[in-house]
Amino acid sequence: FAAQRHVLTYMEDAVSQLLENREDISQYGVARFFTEYFNSVRQGTHILFREFSFVQATPHNRASFLRTFWRCFRTVGKNGGKYSSICCYLLTAQEYHCLLQLLCPDFPMELTQKAARIVLMDDAMDCLMSFSDFLFAFQIQFYYAEFLESVAAIYQDLLAGKNPNTVIVPTSSSGQHRQRQPPNDCNPLEGVEASLFYQCLESLCDRSKYSCPPSALVKEMLSSAQRMTFYGFLMALAKDQGINRALGALPDKGDLFLDPAMDQELEKLVAQVSGLSVSGPASSSADTVNMPVRNSPRINSPWKPLHHRRKMDAESEGSNEETDSSEN
Repeated sequence: FAAQRHVLTYMEDAVSQLLENREDISQYGVARFFTEYFNSVRQGTHILFREFSFVQATPHNRASFLRTFWRCFRTVGKNGGKYSSICCYLLTAQEYHCLLQLLCPDFPMELTQKAARIVLMDDAMDCLMSFSDFLFAFQIQFYYAEFLESVAAIYQDLLAGKNPNTVIVPTSSSGQHRQRQPPNDCNPLEGVEASLFYQCLESLCDRSKYSCPPSALVKEMLSSAQRMTFYGFLMALAKDQGINRALGALPDKGDLFLDPAMDQELEKLVAQVSGLSVSGPASSSADTVNMPVRNSPRINSPWKPLHHRRKMDAESEGSNEETDSSEN
């Protein structure tokens, strides 16, 4: 159970955070730190602003990152924006990558490009994509990254007439994503025999130690086609709602822009901001009605992501230097 849930990974990270932030944590206590740390793991907020090597370290971390990305930026597709008079909000791969970097500063551009290629296929990589198209493609590419690397190798071997059973399943660190050569899917009549392709994928799923889509859903997907191209297969994975439900990170496409819990929190925040704006000028006018402002309880976390702490330390040092120079 401990290995399946990657308990050791979280224990090592918690201890590392404890040692790096021991001065701050000493004010709150070790017990409270561990309680808040594992509560954040359970809630999926532990991946916020962390380094990519940690974000992709476990399936739970990947699912948490996908869910967080969706919750933070779902309004990109909901409210409209660039070219919104023509269709929903559209962004380029580079722009989606900037959004990803807001949550994970060192998120690799390569993964974003691979996700965009699932949507765009042979189109130019600077073409615009809707939020939903990119999100579901990104989910497949990010969560099943190692599986897709092996699928690409199997596909190339089948095209070349080689024995796909000699394909080696990736065993290196999942943070080291190799550059995948895009298979030639220019002609829709090209591709490989779907039944043979599935046999190879079924064998891959049986021996792979990384996350794979449910074999039954992959079989159902490939059974409806005689031949299948590589990017056709990736697009089918991204559009399959059964695979999306099995992964469990994102809602169905029809509910993609619905998040009642987040909407409720946003309404509370807007109400607080509105209350502040109304009560602010009240002191300058006796005719203005003072509206009570509800102070939301705030609990300071006993630990912070490491790069935030370093940034704060750097700013503090800079301010001290300015103060010293002014005194001289």
